[in-house]
Amino acid sequence: MPEPTLEGGPDRRIALVTGASSGIGEATARRLAREPGIELVLVARREERLSSLAESLAVPATCLALDLTDADAPERALEHLSARHDRLDLLVNNAGASWRASFADGGYENVRRTMELNFDSVVRLTEALLPLLRASAPSAIVNVSSTAGRVARAGAGAYSASKFALAGWSDALYAEERAHGVHVGLVLPGFVATEGFPAAELRERALTRWVVSTPERAAEAILDAGLRRTPERYVPRPYGLIAALRAIAPGLVRRVLAGGAAEVMTTSTGADAADLREAGKQSNGERA
Repeated sequence: MPEPTLEGGPDRRIALVTGASSGIGEATARRLAREPGIELVLVARREERLSSLAESLAVPATCLALDLTDADAPERALEHLSARHDRLDLLVNNAGASWRASFADGGYENVRRTMELNFDSVVRLTEALLPLLRASAPSAIVNVSSTAGRVARAGAGAYSASKFALAGWSDALYAEERAHGVHVGLVLPGFVATEGFPAAELRERALTRWVVSTPERAAEAILDAGLRRTPERYVPRPYGLIAALRAIAPGLVRRVLAGGAAEVMTTSTGADAADLREAGKQSNGERA
């Protein structure tokens, strides 16, 4: 018999989405809001953006302004849920960031802070909410990894390490939680134009513009992996061919990605821009 889907679940379904203030997280919240019986819990650091999003949705939605790397973040998320809801049907672990640097330049510190947000915080939040997900079964967890979690590029090693870890852990968690009625889906976006990952360098070139997808397509993949219990989805789907080629011909893929032509695929990120703004503020303060 096929596994039950969340689409045919109870009349009232609770979904928690992290990184909901922009990009894929915001698009996911808007897409989920079109599903019958959905109530949303929106989590991100920017309270004003979350409140504006919640007010624009035609479904019940609460906001939790939270830095997921804080020590008490999982406890606060559980308290917020427990105070307002008696169940959790869908957990979307979407929050993440990337700081571009080679290992020689960024060192362990860049790996540490990337892993802290993209992997450690996901594991910690899932640990806190797993009992509620089990009690609400059939339920689902969707972990948003990346195509970079299957194929790594120069300058993005820390990001790839965090997303490789997330993909591997998701596979194991899927096997462990299936018997408890908790489905674990994995979504692996390629280049998706968002505030955190503008992909401006690619969108400005006619030859590479086509490789950049939209947050809305990623949101639809998240619904597939969650409500429809699809095990794994690439966005766009053809990106899965790159991962398959990496497994079949690793030497070829390594040579291609190590070549100069592949440098255009390592783009600047929103986290990079934030660091530059902060450095500028500190520099101006010192001169003052």
